Parts: sequence; C-alpha cells; structure tokens
Amino acid sequence: MLAQETPNFEALDSLYREDQFYFAFTYNILQKRPEGVRQNKFSSGIAFGFLRDMPFNKKRTWSIAAGLGYAINNFNQNIAITKVGGDPVYGIIDPDLSFDKNKIILNYVEIPIEIRWRTSTPESHRFWRVYTGVKVGYLVFDRYKYQDNDNKYSISGNPDFNKFQYGAYMAVGYNTWNFNIYYGLNPIFKSAELNGNSIDMHTLNMGLMFYIL
Repeated sequence: MLAQETPNFEALDSLYREDQFYFAFTYNILQKRPEGVRQNKFSSGIAFGFLRDMPFNKKRTWSIAAGLGYAINNFNQNIAITKVGGDPVYGIIDPDLSFDKNKIILNYVEIPIEIRWRTSTPESHRFWRVYTGVKVGYLVFDRYKYQDNDNKYSISGNPDFNKFQYGAYMAVGYNTWNFNIYYGLNPIFKSAELNGNSIDMHTLNMGLMFYIL
C-alpha cells in the first residue's frame, strides 16, 4: 500500500488574498460651511461593498485593492431648501423657529481604490492594517426632508448637487475593528448659492470600518 502524502497547506495558502466585504458607520461633518450654517442632531452615514485584493510583494503584506460599494450619507443642518418656479432656493432657517427635521440624504454608488499594508500571514487573519486610497462616488438618489409642527415636505432630484464625488480615505486598525476617515475633495453642491455666495461645503466622515472575509 502506498503511503498517503500529507497535503502541504502552507504551499496551498502561499497565494492567499484578503478579498473582503466591508461595512462602515460614520459621523458626517460638513466642512467650509457658509456663515450662519450649523449642523444639529447626529449626521450619520453607512457604506458597504466588496474589495478585491491584489498583493504585489512576496510576503503579500503589500497590495492594491479595488472594489464596488454603496453609501448613504445624512446631513442634519439648518439650510432650508424650497422651490421657486421649479428651481431650488436656499436660505437659513430662523433660529427662533422650532423644527423636527431638516436633513439632506445622499446615496452614492462608489468605486474605492486603495493601497494596503498589513501584517497578515497564511496562518492568521488577525493582523494590523493601514489601508489608504481614493474613492469616486456617483449620486444615484438625493432627498431633502423638512418637518415642523405645521409643515412637512421633501424635494428629490435636486440638480444643484454634484453628480460625482471623490475623496481620500484611510482605515487603520487591528482584525475586525478599524478607525476610518474620509475627506471629500470636491463640494457636495456644484451650483447652489446662499445669500449670493456659493455653497462650497465638503464632507468629513469619521467612524468605524469592519472587514469580513
């Protein structure tokens, strides 16, 4: 009887990749706000998707990854959006006026591209990581919601929003838990004006990123 050969698991795993699903939960902060504009309540965001890992060194501690994802970002603030003659008009809500809801909701399909450094090995998926890169998002849905004691309405399909968003991000952490930060390099509005000045607000998102193999 021939002796059964023991499989070489180390060799089988030598070409491993860190292909991953990701989920992010963020706190969204509007940067470069016009005078009088402030955020209220908690502005949250969620993102999820998949990244394909492509190592480029022998130890596979360095790689490039690209993927596809979806993001939903909420911004609670005090900019009132109304329509006059079918066109959006912007103003500041009277600080003496009590309102229950005034938020912008933006939905993006995203393409992230990142360079990765990690301490992973074929034997363990618990490791330190620093992933940094850029992502481009395409706006697929937008909605503004307002509600107070007497009024409730919403506006969708606002042409003043930038259809494309791009920014830089970094995720740093160990194993499943990672701190994530993203800064938008272009404003969320492309042509909106408030009191005669352009609304050039960018977004800064900070939170937690979870990677699942």
